[in-house]
Amino acid sequence: MDEKKTAWECLNLVHTKGRPTVRDYIPMIFDDFFELHGDRSYGDDKAIIGGIAKLEGTPVTVIGQVKGRDINENKACNFAMPLPEGYRKALRLARQAEKFHRPVICFIDTPGAYAGIEAEERGQGEAIARNIAEFMTLRTPIISIVLGEGGSGGALALGVCDELAMLENAQYSVVSPRGFASILWKDASREEEACNIMKITADDMVRLGVAETIIKEPVGGAHNDLDKISENIKEYLVEKIAEKCKKDIDELLKERYTKFRKIGEFTE
Repeated sequence: MDEKKTAWECLNLVHTKGRPTVRDYIPMIFDDFFELHGDRSYGDDKAIIGGIAKLEGTPVTVIGQVKGRDINENKACNFAMPLPEGYRKALRLARQAEKFHRPVICFIDTPGAYAGIEAEERGQGEAIARNIAEFMTLRTPIISIVLGEGGSGGALALGVCDELAMLENAQYSVVSPRGFASILWKDASREEEACNIMKITADDMVRLGVAETIIKEPVGGAHNDLDKISENIKEYLVEKIAEKCKKDIDELLKERYTKFRKIGEFTE
């Protein structure tokens, strides 16, 4: 791995123009990806992509939050901030995966769920809460990977899983550093200071028991070698999907429940 970086340096890396997005990774990791659209209730949210694919011959369901690679793509995917219909699409595909005994693979990369009026009108909080509740009892293996930003409930809606991995420079947080500084100090300019005290890096998440695995990035960041980072992600997924599929489903659900019950335990 690179020399240890500060949280702020990691944040700047995940914001680097040209950092791979889920649309770059899908064709590199999976075969025969077939995208599915819509939540069967309101519409199709471009901030979440989902569909069926094969991982080394194993059928899987892939769900990912979409970041744009330029301003036009970012506008189209609402800057990776999903609306309620995006989370309902994800849940529809997860239920379908459960029905057909396909493992679910989630790619997390969002600054947070969209907080606009239309999102609230269509039930943003309920959609996220329902995903969290139903993913907890979904009777099929779930693996989630944080590619860059894992922001607040927008990320947690795809973060209930049997194992959470993070790319080396990725971050997972309850609020963005800018939001943290604005709330705590009423001063958004202290964003860097906030970032470095929030404990949101991949190392922090593994140490705190929130994540299980750190996936190594190429020197300088994922954008420097798409082939290598895709190979690292695929190697991890092949191993973990095989491991989780061998487990009895009731035992898997028990372990999933225990994983989340342990988060937040502390001693004084």
